[in-house]
Amino acid sequence: MFFEYPELLWLMLVPALLVLHYIYLELAERHPHLRVSTAVPWMTRKTTVASAMRHVPFVLRIAALCLIVVAIARPRSSEDMERIDTEGIDIVLAMDVSTSMLARDLTPDRISASKDIAIEFISQRPSDRMGIVVFAGESFTQCPLTTDRATLINLMKEVQTDLIEDGTAIGNGLATAVARMKDSDAKSRVVILLTDGVNNRGEVSPQMAAEIAKTYGVRVYTIGVGKEGMAPYPVMTPWGVEVRNVQVEIDEKLLAEMAEATGGRYFRATDNTKLAEIYSEINKMEKAKTTVDSFPVYKELFGKYALLALLALILELVFNWFVIRRFV
Repeated sequence: MFFEYPELLWLMLVPALLVLHYIYLELAERHPHLRVSTAVPWMTRKTTVASAMRHVPFVLRIAALCLIVVAIARPRSSEDMERIDTEGIDIVLAMDVSTSMLARDLTPDRISASKDIAIEFISQRPSDRMGIVVFAGESFTQCPLTTDRATLINLMKEVQTDLIEDGTAIGNGLATAVARMKDSDAKSRVVILLTDGVNNRGEVSPQMAAEIAKTYGVRVYTIGVGKEGMAPYPVMTPWGVEVRNVQVEIDEKLLAEMAEATGGRYFRATDNTKLAEIYSEINKMEKAKTTVDSFPVYKELFGKYALLALLALILELVFNWFVIRRFV
């Protein structure tokens, strides 16, 4: 612990002088006298407790004053500086939220499985800045780059399929993700783009978006989600929701070309286990250790002393009103 304003501790002289003055008055006090025939009644009366109690309020008042002086001197504590290893990586998760992500070839469905595994991936990288971009017929940023894991995870949980107009604008999704980190000074910049369809919307083509990513030094990992062939999909009918098998269409060639153009890789996830393995593999590949000096973290302690001073003053009032008066 140290004091931000140690010169204020000289104010401790004030309570010290008050104590000396109190002692002087106690010693110099002249007691009135009266001649009586016998001193027996006074000799048998026990005044030890009352005599001691009358000093308690003064002691509490001096203690409160000392605590106030300590509080205004602003006591603080800090941890020692140390060298730590951190990841110098910015990562944006670009997720397809088109209605086709409701297909149930993953458990419970594609979008839920993708969110759960992405949250686990986020939790495993506490030192990186991460962000979230979602896309369907258009794209937008769900969460900008941040190190606040709690906020990032909460916003990932809020991702759903009816956020924006339906469609699959892969190029827009990647372009928005790259825009989030184009001014970043991180040693490594990565986009993990997850989709289950074929590009059919958007103002920016996937090829153009990949070129933009390459220009800014952003590496893109693409993930195609869904089984090959047919997949169960919930369909609204006059009799309610029915699950029907629909044809799975993923432009794997396009996704592979986008990844290759930026120095990344393309993956295909046909079930929950495979998707988790893909994120685990990306997690292992994207390691860029850098050693930095951690800055000291200061903790303010004045509040504790101020609270103790207030408690001492309250106790003084309690003694004066409920204890001392009983001996008067």
